[in-house]
Amino acid sequence: MKIAILSRNAKLYSTRRLVEAAQQRGHDVLVLDHLKCDLIIEAGDPYIMYKGEKLTGIDAIIPRIGASVTFYGTAVVRQFEMMKVKSPVESQAIVRSRDKLRCLQILSKAGLGMPKTAFTNYGVKVKELINQVGGAPLVIKLLEGTQGLGVVLAETEKAAESVIEAFHNLKARIIVQEFIREANGADIRAFIVNGEVVGAMKRQGKEGEFRSNLHRGGTGSLVKLSRAEKAAALLAAKTLGLDIAGVDMLQSKRGPLILEVNSSPGLEGIEKATKLDIAGKIIQFTEELVVKKKKKTAKKTSPH
Repeated sequence: MKIAILSRNAKLYSTRRLVEAAQQRGHDVLVLDHLKCDLIIEAGDPYIMYKGEKLTGIDAIIPRIGASVTFYGTAVVRQFEMMKVKSPVESQAIVRSRDKLRCLQILSKAGLGMPKTAFTNYGVKVKELINQVGGAPLVIKLLEGTQGLGVVLAETEKAAESVIEAFHNLKARIIVQEFIREANGADIRAFIVNGEVVGAMKRQGKEGEFRSNLHRGGTGSLVKLSRAEKAAALLAAKTLGLDIAGVDMLQSKRGPLILEVNSSPGLEGIEKATKLDIAGKIIQFTEELVVKKKKKTAKKTSPH
């Protein structure tokens, strides 16, 4: 098989591991910077030019699309889909998961637990907004934030008002969420591949830090999920149409609360915490998609 990994940096741990895992299973692998792909759209023959050459013969892609380039990255994935190239993560599911507000609305409709969240236009009375999520302390998040950036814990109502007003003055879109004290600056990430939890870790924020992101200095350790946590993670991924996902949850008195669902979850933290070959499982799932597609095509073209 010929597999293309869509990544802007071939040296990143996740990209390197996917290349290794694919090569170990005997596949040809190339890393494509999706921002350097030119999309040519015409009736019946969509194709992609990359560094002056037409891309052909690719059986599958594995998208590693960063949040800052979601629009162009998903357009590239969509073009490959139009070219009948299989992807274990669909373009529409990436778009769905990247819009934090839309994502929470979809998960809420599915009945999944989450911290109480408020979103408003800029003109609202800030005090009312704070009261809607139970008052301070509370968490304020930029809708476009990633890896823990643009996330603020406001300890007092005064601080919350100041931060919300500052973001509003900058015309920045934010959500305001209740603070789950009993989580103690930790969350759980469940890694899902093809409807199965293939690994889970607990991420603990460093001393004095409420954000548990590994990019913010948090640490990851192996964790066994409860039945409720496993069910919530699987339902969250399924509801968003993601076959590969990192589902982040808080442990609370009222059960698991979904924080976020990541469509390009990093492999470094989860592989180091669990000592599992998660990259290999992604490649295996990608192979299964291609085999299924080939069988379907053979059936259609069979004279019987």
